[in-house]
Amino acid sequence: MPSRTPTLTTVALISAIAAALLALQWKYSSQSSQTCVSTESVPQHHGYFEYECSGKPHQSSWGSWWHPQRTWSGTNAGRLSGQSAGAVTKDWNILYHLGGNGPWVEKVHTVVEGGIAVPGGCEVEQVHMMSRHAERYPTPRAAKRMAKLIDRIKHSGIAFAGDLAFVNDWELFWSDDTQIAELTTTGPFSGSLGSFTTGVRLRTRYNNLLSKAYSLYPKVNFWASDSPRVIDTARYFASGFFGLDWLNTTNLHIISESFELGANTLTPGDTCLKYVEDEVEGHDKGYKMMEAYRSTYITAIRTRLLHQNPSMEFTDDEVYAMQEMCGFEITVRGSSHWCDVFTRDEFLGFEYARDLLHYYRAGPGTKYGAGMGWLWLNATKNLMVEGPKAGPLFFSFVHDGDIAPMITALDIINDAEHLPITHIPHARKWRKSQVSPMGGRIIFELLSCNVNNNHGQYVRININDGITAVPGCDNGPGGSCPLVTFVKKVERKGVEVGGFREMCGLEGDSEESITFLKQ
Repeated sequence: MPSRTPTLTTVALISAIAAALLALQWKYSSQSSQTCVSTESVPQHHGYFEYECSGKPHQSSWGSWWHPQRTWSGTNAGRLSGQSAGAVTKDWNILYHLGGNGPWVEKVHTVVEGGIAVPGGCEVEQVHMMSRHAERYPTPRAAKRMAKLIDRIKHSGIAFAGDLAFVNDWELFWSDDTQIAELTTTGPFSGSLGSFTTGVRLRTRYNNLLSKAYSLYPKVNFWASDSPRVIDTARYFASGFFGLDWLNTTNLHIISESFELGANTLTPGDTCLKYVEDEVEGHDKGYKMMEAYRSTYITAIRTRLLHQNPSMEFTDDEVYAMQEMCGFEITVRGSSHWCDVFTRDEFLGFEYARDLLHYYRAGPGTKYGAGMGWLWLNATKNLMVEGPKAGPLFFSFVHDGDIAPMITALDIINDAEHLPITHIPHARKWRKSQVSPMGGRIIFELLSCNVNNNHGQYVRININDGITAVPGCDNGPGGSCPLVTFVKKVERKGVEVGGFREMCGLEGDSEESITFLKQ
């Protein structure tokens, strides 16, 4: 019988491996701690783990991937480059200022204290999620803007200096145009990884509801709008939540984005005719308001870059494209030199420009926003009223332009006055980066609670792992809203916005509500 006693060679090998791992961990930890140059010690997050920089969201850092290549000077200990907006400190994280063009982050602004744990005396009976697709490459419009800029730079014959010195050796972060608008698949913030990870996290959180769903139905239904990146997000999520055999245990329903569906859609912005055609209050309003504001902060950037490189003057669109590339390159490569071209204040300007775009395009700034968003909100309210017999799990995957209307109809982060285009209101509630970043998700939990010998049902809203109270209705456990009050609130909003068909100028026989959202 072979001896179970380890040989000296084996012991030596194990000891060497352990020493190497400890050395690697010490090296990474020391680098990370040196990168956090701020003396600010107030933590910004309350989540699953502690990080060397308290402002980090819950993804793996690039340094922990044990990869020999690093694409960003900001990862080098103690080294700051350019204007340094990309540096990670305890009071600054660029991921919170990318206006939805970057990786998923937690909501930390105006959240209920106590975290995401289920309140004492309560259990979750039903979960409803509306999720944006995960991290992706830029869409054709933005990609064209970026590619045109880089082509101009590369063919200029200029050896760039100052903040743009890195572009002399920099290459665009996609090489195949078939990647445009699709999920990213590389780096620590890849869309495929993020979708799968979200599935695993929510399975951990709602595993008991999954077991219940399997006991009630031969297959569990979930939904995605008919866009490749949205469908892929749903599929990767399903692998993490339902398991690798999800095709055998679930039905993924693809909901067309075509105009003919009327109100029976996940993408009302594509079916509301007046919204598409209205040049003043419709879809294009957001772009006009964003461009009007953009000039208030971009002029100074253009002046600085021209001073550093007098042979080339950039347009507002080109400077904006540079800021866009910061977030998009991060989702592909894990980090980006473009972030450090700008100051923190300049990225606050970019963030607000993106806020304005979505506020006035599909949010409270357009008269169509709440009416479009009420459709999914009302269908979800009906399922809550029906209760556990309707089923425990409802997952819908869409675009950010579909989340903005629903949030608007909920009145949960609407500001008292419309956002100005002359300056940044720093106390605003509407923050695109925290509500619908890539992979952004809004989860409604139907809670059954026994508190002080009183039983009741409550609705709790989780926006990107930040519990957010419904204004005027947060007197339930953990800042939740009593179901009966929530129902009345949604019904009042329905009266206020009116019928979808009339608002959108649709034919009399077009659908007026969502009917597919059921198990």
